[in-house]
Amino acid sequence: MKKLIAQSLTLSLVLSASPAFAATGPFFSLRNTDFVVLLAFLVFLGILVYFKVPGKIVEMLDGRATGIKSELEEARALREEAQTLLASYERKQKEVQGQADRIVASAKQEAQAAAEEAREDLKKSVERRIASAEGQIASAEAAAVKEVRDRAVTIAVQAARDVIAKQMTAAEGNKLIDDAITQAGEKLH
Repeated sequence: MKKLIAQSLTLSLVLSASPAFAATGPFFSLRNTDFVVLLAFLVFLGILVYFKVPGKIVEMLDGRATGIKSELEEARALREEAQTLLASYERKQKEVQGQADRIVASAKQEAQAAAEEAREDLKKSVERRIASAEGQIASAEAAAVKEVRDRAVTIAVQAARDVIAKQMTAAEGNKLIDDAITQAGEKLH
């Protein structure tokens, strides 16, 4: 069938050659160049048909069409594989994103817990420092009171000594010394 189509196509091309009808003089003469060209063309077409060139061309075109179809099928298969792979990567990306979100949430909770613990530690540290400072203040206050008392006693003793020294005579002093010695002797025995 393909052979018949190729032959009818070549015949219709030959008959539709309009320059062959434009020549002057007898057409079927070897001196007419149009006739010679027509004969050469027909011989060329005959050689092509004899060596089955149109069939080979059709076979080559069919082979090419088959190759293109196989390449298209391969491309479709690759496309489907790529879509499957893409879907797999998208699922993995969603899973990784979920894990990342959970890690961030966990880190935030841990940071909040650490901040709360640090606040509690700071509060306890401040309370300890306040207690220590209050203790130091109380100790300093007690030391100051003792120092004031000691100083007051020292001043009172000094004042009493000055008063006694001004009012006492030598005889009264000797009498006081003798009384003190007597009292010390009684207390020691």
